[in-house]
Amino acid sequence: GVGLALCEKLLDEKLLDEEVQLCLGCRNMQRAQTARSALLRSHPSAQVDVLQVDTSSTASVLRAAQEFKLRYSRLDYLYLNAGIMPNPQFDVKAFFHGLLNGRVIGMLATGSGILTQKDSVTPDAFQEVFATNLFGHFLLFRELESVLCQDGQTSQLIWTSSSNAQRSSFSLEDVQHRRGSQPYSSSKYASDLLSLALNSHYNQKGLYSSVTCPGFVMTNLTYRVFPSFPAFLWTLLMPVFWLIRMFTNTFTLTPLNGAEALFWLFKQKPESLDPYSKYHSLTSGLGNTYTQARKMDIDLKTSEVLYEKLLQLEREVKRKLQDQQETKISTGFKIIEN
Repeated sequence: GVGLALCEKLLDEKLLDEEVQLCLGCRNMQRAQTARSALLRSHPSAQVDVLQVDTSSTASVLRAAQEFKLRYSRLDYLYLNAGIMPNPQFDVKAFFHGLLNGRVIGMLATGSGILTQKDSVTPDAFQEVFATNLFGHFLLFRELESVLCQDGQTSQLIWTSSSNAQRSSFSLEDVQHRRGSQPYSSSKYASDLLSLALNSHYNQKGLYSSVTCPGFVMTNLTYRVFPSFPAFLWTLLMPVFWLIRMFTNTFTLTPLNGAEALFWLFKQKPESLDPYSKYHSLTSGLGNTYTQARKMDIDLKTSEVLYEKLLQLEREVKRKLQDQQETKISTGFKIIEN
């Protein structure tokens, strides 16, 4: 999807005549190796490593961060791109209501009002979408601070958000979205808020955070919205999507187009970027791809409260893991004594 397309773009780029070195953080190592092989076929001399990490699992994130720090001494760009939209349901009634009110293109472009999801709970007792799309990324960043924030080094966090990130879906009283039906929208709005807070706390350390939106892209996540659709039907729909793109620039459609803003940020001076803006990948009706900054519906006060809540969750997670470790050690001693 968009992540692999970004890697292809990055490997075509040289920074100060130095080759870009990539480390792909992936949940499924078989697919990770397949992606790595594909990149090496087109860039035989590239430096591409893989690292297993599942952002829905706190133990996996902590292990991955530890392994990364053993391998590397610095990290310049951390792309926070993992995301799930479980069990998406298409609200047909809302769709036809939007059709009658002339809002259907906007609804299709953002999913706002027509997509709901049924979330589940992880073994860590977190809501799965919250853990995968937001908290796992936050925990990974926190664990990698030492290689991101170094004297004389400028580094970037780059989040993949969504135009589906809606303030109406998010609540500070329910940051995990346990009680709602739009956890994806909530998690993406939370990432917008968190990025702002991170800039407030880390810019002085040389770390900058930005948020992107890939647009409407045909990836596995998109296909899962209509899992019963046969492949030929998607093929028949593509000309319709190309036609819609004549009226809205958010229909990027291909992963390569969707990765445009992610790649564009790689080439920018982070100090010049607006922390209140989301950088959108856009494509004109003629197929020209470009990046555009759009103000986000966020405020510093709300972002700071969310940041503090996530820090508290981080402390609770680490305390729980420490207690579990001490229990294992204690149990081991008892077994030896017996």
